[in-house]
Amino acid sequence: MKLAAIIVAAGSSRRMGFDKLLAPLSEKPVLQWCIETFSQSEHVSEIIIVCPEDRFQQLSLPTAKPILRVDGGADRHDSVAAGLAQLSPDIDYIAVHDGARPLITTQQITRVLEGAIAHQSAASAVRVTETVKRATPDGIVTEAVDRENLWLMETPQIFKTDLLKQAYAQVKASGKRVTDEVSAMELIGHPTQLITNHTPNPKITFPEDIKKITPSQLSQM
Repeated sequence: MKLAAIIVAAGSSRRMGFDKLLAPLSEKPVLQWCIETFSQSEHVSEIIIVCPEDRFQQLSLPTAKPILRVDGGADRHDSVAAGLAQLSPDIDYIAVHDGARPLITTQQITRVLEGAIAHQSAASAVRVTETVKRATPDGIVTEAVDRENLWLMETPQIFKTDLLKQAYAQVKASGKRVTDEVSAMELIGHPTQLITNHTPNPKITFPEDIKKITPSQLSQM
């Protein structure tokens, strides 16, 4: 059983005002944290980094697993498709992970992989526990949203290789934009098993998100 990891890191970081994927996080770039974790996973056979060449050259890469870089596309699903095109032919499962989520652990990678082996499609996620409101663009509350059975999606999302390729063929044929691979699964009518993540794995979007990550969280990596 061979698992490949596609780490999507092609974004321009416009909302940050600087390259968030190279921002220092306890003396390592944000992107390097998740690359190292996937490299340390006993299940991962190869890693494909979807990012610009100049970003890639500023990383200090681990050498335990083969690592390949490929240019991204205009949208996230274009970048994932570019990664899929570079996979070795004998890969059984594919993990797709956001490079802006540096706190992924090898334990959660294993749990999501086990879910994918059982269900062909699995994703890391967290149940919504806070009160949820819908509001106008100006921030005026219009209604409450029932949080029962609501989840916040995370990565990695792991799939049987032929299934993810089928889903992405449908994405291309339909011309739809998808923001994660579970959405691609929905296009072909395949269910995805959600795997609760018990440790924080936030996506870095704004400058203050980096400051929220504590040394104790990094020590668990």
